[in-house]
Amino acid sequence: MIKQAVIMAGGLGSRFGNRTHAMPKGFIEIDGTAMVERSVRKLIAAGVEEIIIGTGHCSEYYDELAKKYPCIKTVRNDNYENTSSMGTLEVCAPFVRDSFFLLESDLLYDSIGLFVLDNDMRKNLILASGKTNSDDEVYLETDSSGVLCNVTKDKVSVKNLAGELVGISKITKSFLDKMVAFYERTRAENAKIDYETVFCRVAKEEPVFVRRIEYYAWTEIDDEAMLERAEKLIYPRIKENESLRDIRREVLLNPGPSTTTDSVKYAQVVADICPRELEFGNLMEEVSIGLTEVCADTKNYVTVMFGCSGTGADEAMISSCVPPEGKLLVVDNGSYGERLAKIAKIYNIDTDVFKSSTYEPIDLEALEKQMQSKKYTTFAVVYHETTTGLLNPLDKICPMAKKYGMTTLCDIVSAYGGMPIDLDKLDIDFATSTSNKHIGGMAGIGFVVCRFSELMKQKEWPMRNYYFNLYDQYQYFKKTKQTRFTPPVQTFYALRQAIIETKNETVEKRFERFSECWKIFVAGLKEIGLKMLVKEENQSRFITAVLFPENPKFSFNGLHDYARSFGFTIYPGKLGNIDTFRIANMGDIKPEEMRRFVVVLRDYMHSIGVC
Repeated sequence: MIKQAVIMAGGLGSRFGNRTHAMPKGFIEIDGTAMVERSVRKLIAAGVEEIIIGTGHCSEYYDELAKKYPCIKTVRNDNYENTSSMGTLEVCAPFVRDSFFLLESDLLYDSIGLFVLDNDMRKNLILASGKTNSDDEVYLETDSSGVLCNVTKDKVSVKNLAGELVGISKITKSFLDKMVAFYERTRAENAKIDYETVFCRVAKEEPVFVRRIEYYAWTEIDDEAMLERAEKLIYPRIKENESLRDIRREVLLNPGPSTTTDSVKYAQVVADICPRELEFGNLMEEVSIGLTEVCADTKNYVTVMFGCSGTGADEAMISSCVPPEGKLLVVDNGSYGERLAKIAKIYNIDTDVFKSSTYEPIDLEALEKQMQSKKYTTFAVVYHETTTGLLNPLDKICPMAKKYGMTTLCDIVSAYGGMPIDLDKLDIDFATSTSNKHIGGMAGIGFVVCRFSELMKQKEWPMRNYYFNLYDQYQYFKKTKQTRFTPPVQTFYALRQAIIETKNETVEKRFERFSECWKIFVAGLKEIGLKMLVKEENQSRFITAVLFPENPKFSFNGLHDYARSFGFTIYPGKLGNIDTFRIANMGDIKPEEMRRFVVVLRDYMHSIGVC
């Protein structure tokens, strides 16, 4: 699994003349997107966590791009005018940790090339194509064992043609170190040497192979003629090829599982691996750290993961985090708060329930009186009550619980990853969530983000639960990098990809996107004349509970089926005494999709005479 990429972007692009006088060649747009930005998106979708861009000419353009994509690190080759691509690669080399993709900034290419290289067992690999007729071909020659021995524009001199150079390679760190060492030794005579030529020199020490895709769609773009060819001939092929791999889009407006990106779906397509292998243990550790970073400081918090739903994570938290002789206070203002109380009672935990309205804010004064009335050790509450979309003010509630000496347990399942959360600032000790909500992964992994100091208190407590015991799961993973029981392997790969995409969008930008979708929907409801259960100021912006219209022709199933025919899935309410349906803003939903749904909703309501 390739986690880093290096993009060579230091050149002047002089063959473009005035077009690239004050702009790097990589920022030339095709179909409205700069070549280098399109490449960055493809690398992220391929699971690359960090993209190092070696810059030079007009480096400020790449510095601005790095502000948009947090995975980008720019490294400037200050001597770019007197060196070539190897000089730029040299300045990037200190930041490379392991095997990486190496690309040019002026490439237009089908993303399948990255998949092919990543899945090839050979360590050092250059991507090649068949005949391109580009009039700027660079040929790859291999020896009898298939090892690269020559990179040249002179086709006549090639004895064993392996294909035409694309400009995408997979290289190990050790090979890169040998390339840099060669460059340092021969700098005087090789100051302007290209890295492809150095490939051939170093291949004598460590083999480099060629992977050919005969009809691969790609082009390098060095001048106006090549740009015209790219726009008219190559880009349409790439666009069609990649569209064939698009998965049918179903927009899930239910409160989970949520709509996922195709790249998250495809992340599950990996070689089979035993979860007891160190490679997979490292992946799970990476995921655990990534999940923690979304809402807490890894110095003070750790994430414990289970193969389960969000309710499984809740069960792990409730059954593990109340002391043997402790007493629990649970806030019940919806189905999920009620569920926390049910879990506690099943485990015979001494529990009191603070009952509150499902659609109005909690009476904080009454809650504090309840906290004062008995000696509670532990407090549990839901952050975002998915039943109705009510957002509970944890910034007030949890500090109040801490004032009375309670450990705080919070179900943040439908808030985690969708809005900025800092567990320490909120005074939350344990928080649960799942892989299939705002974080954008597939269903199957539940987890608890734990304040480490509080988790350690459980070390001597008797276990109420075997499979879901937090401390036992944590300490076993700490020692072995394995879960005690078989994890959902492919789901972890999808979750890793979801974390990468969350980090690049950022939680703050994600909340802005969800907020925009919510505003579009609320405006649509007002136009149609439908009413919401929860007042706007108390809503989370993730779930909107809509009251059934007072119309005998209305049928939720009818609305559901009509919406589904347009690719939208909606969900009924969970209140027994109030008829509602719920619309969620979660996962990969886009504002333009919410606009389309509002039209669908309006058309259905119009058909039954509501508007």
